Amino acid sequence: MNNIVNLSQLVDISRYSKEFSHLADDYIFSHFHSSTEFPPFSSGPIKIDGISWMLCYEGNISLNVNLESFSVHKNMLLLTNPESIIEIKEVESGPVDFYTLFISREFMRDINLDVNILSTIPRPKNGHRIPCIEISPEDAALFRHYFELLHHNTTRNRDDIYVRSIARCIIAALCYQLIQSARDRADAEKTETVPAETRPRRNTYVDDFISLLHQHHRSQRSVSFYASKLFISPKYLSLVIKKATGKSAAELIDEFVILEAKNLLRFSGKNIQQVAYELNFPNQSSFGKYFKHLTGMSPSEYQRT
Repeated sequence: MNNIVNLSQLVDISRYSKEFSHLADDYIFSHFHSSTEFPPFSSGPIKIDGISWMLCYEGNISLNVNLESFSVHKNMLLLTNPESIIEIKEVESGPVDFYTLFISREFMRDINLDVNILSTIPRPKNGHRIPCIEISPEDAALFRHYFELLHHNTTRNRDDIYVRSIARCIIAALCYQLIQSARDRADAEKTETVPAETRPRRNTYVDDFISLLHQHHRSQRSVSFYASKLFISPKYLSLVIKKATGKSAAELIDEFVILEAKNLLRFSGKNIQQVAYELNFPNQSSFGKYFKHLTGMSPSEYQRT
């Protein structure tokens, strides 16, 4: 998909960080230590073709990932899957210290790690659908060593073959360490993951709806479509979603479509008519009315901001 931002497009804006390194289009490491606005996400929602890590040591960053709100604070780690739509909402004023690591899907395959391995991370007790976990100060210090080791390998070693081989090992170890740390944390708090079959069915409907929305929002905007996929009535789906999220199913569909539209308008290089067709609107005019109704500005006005 042309609207997905690949890692090479993040290189220039990531240079604003205190420490920065990257290995071709394989991964980008950044260490932010500032109270200023952070440019990688300052221009609206983006979708990254790879997994991303954010580990916070100081401060508080508010962001949305696939319509879900997160507040990432000290000793918290956020991990997103490929093609997640990420939007920074606010960076708390004052000292901020956090690391980001973007890893391409291809490099994950190159080190023989399926991104699905990250789904084995125990579900956090906060109910988030993606890993956003509190880690101990000891584990936070350990992860800092991994990140810095990866950075030093990229910046100090000269032979690309060895740099890449070392990076494979470090990132693989980082992924397995995260799984181990998350499981240790779950055991310590006696919050072992509840098997899906014992969870309330309505919770499963919410998760499945978000998953379907992620897959089909470019082409489907009706509540009835998603309800039929879940074998429930539109009315019951709306009731379940409203109770779980505070928003109706229709509102979540609109929000996801608008996030995608903003991402396409800003990063895909497509004109407004092409964006309208990609999002399954019959014409540019109907897309423009839909976009303005929900955002207060026309697509062309948004592109100029």
